[in-house]
Amino acid sequence: MTQAKSTLITRIGELVTNAPEGGGSAGYPGRGGCHRDSRPAGFAAIPDAALVIDGVTVAWTGLASQAPAADAVIDAGGRAVLPGFVDSHAHLVFAGERGAEFAARMAGMPYQAGGILTTVAATRAATDATLRAGLRRLADEMLRQGTTTFECKSGYGLTVADEARLVTLAAELTPEVTYLGAHVVPPEFGGDADGYVALVCGAMLDACAPHARWVDVFCERGAFGAGEARAVLAAGRSRGLRPRVHANQLGRGPGVQVAVEAGAASADHCTFLTAADVDALASSGTVATLLPGAEFGTRQRYPDARPLLNAGVTVALATDCNPGSSFTSSMAFCVALAVREMRMTTEEAVWAATAGGARALLRTDVGHLAPGARADLIMLDAPSHAYLAYRPGVPLVRAIWRSGRLVAGAP
Repeated sequence: MTQAKSTLITRIGELVTNAPEGGGSAGYPGRGGCHRDSRPAGFAAIPDAALVIDGVTVAWTGLASQAPAADAVIDAGGRAVLPGFVDSHAHLVFAGERGAEFAARMAGMPYQAGGILTTVAATRAATDATLRAGLRRLADEMLRQGTTTFECKSGYGLTVADEARLVTLAAELTPEVTYLGAHVVPPEFGGDADGYVALVCGAMLDACAPHARWVDVFCERGAFGAGEARAVLAAGRSRGLRPRVHANQLGRGPGVQVAVEAGAASADHCTFLTAADVDALASSGTVATLLPGAEFGTRQRYPDARPLLNAGVTVALATDCNPGSSFTSSMAFCVALAVREMRMTTEEAVWAATAGGARALLRTDVGHLAPGARADLIMLDAPSHAYLAYRPGVPLVRAIWRSGRLVAGAP
């Protein structure tokens, strides 16, 4: 069946466009419809709206009463339409599971980075077919929950051959592939962290760089220190990879400062921040990516987003989907946690899960629904974006379009 060239979705109860300042469509101001003074810059929600998809892009947004004609028409019936979620931090290529570790943490055992090695052992032993099947299962799970763009890290191989196959598999499903050879020091290197960093910056990087866009490092106690992190990021940059950093998850440390110094696109976790860390982020282009699923899964305190937002820091939300500390693929769940536990408004949380994630990936084509954007959008079985937090745990995503094509659900 041939797809219609253009599609009008009309009678949208609330259309979240995240249109840039001044980027409204004909007949509607760029920030119209969002009535809260605390809204994040760029958030826009149009009531009683319509949207036109033409091919793979958004062609028009505005009031339903002013909608142009199109080849096909979909009646949203008063439901909300949002940009597809952009998950900018996920670890999806692995084998095995760590349910017993989660149960132990819930019984009082503290989280430690060393648990990663359990997954490393299982991943090394797995076939490519097993890893590919697990990756596709999680990517499909994400899509069914409204995630239309996702990042995927390596980091569970920690040998040249295994890291290379992880980034190669990830690149089959997403262009946002991150080389995370510097996840932890593997057991075969014992106390020789310098030797492992040399491998990460040398032969392992050579094997992985052709398949990746990003380089990442876990700058944390029990993983890599500031000097080691700087060396890894510098080596990645020399091969054309853009930096991002796991920073300040387990305690105060140098991770955020290292990220800002390196011009990283994002510093991720940001659970334990000093005032100097907030100032550094505010004076840089580095996005603070918050991962509330990790706090849920480790019983650590949730970061307070208010100091970051009040300082003007760009904040993103992501799932941190991984088998150890945050085994969730649901961006909606993370939005609900951010609103309930991190003092974000519903507008701020939804913006962070869409436009914020896009900024963390240096993407301008996704995370918003202004004309010219890629037509990645979701329809909720609810009248507004606030229901993502108002009705936590309820599967509200009714239909998903990616690049203008209906890929899941039904409107």
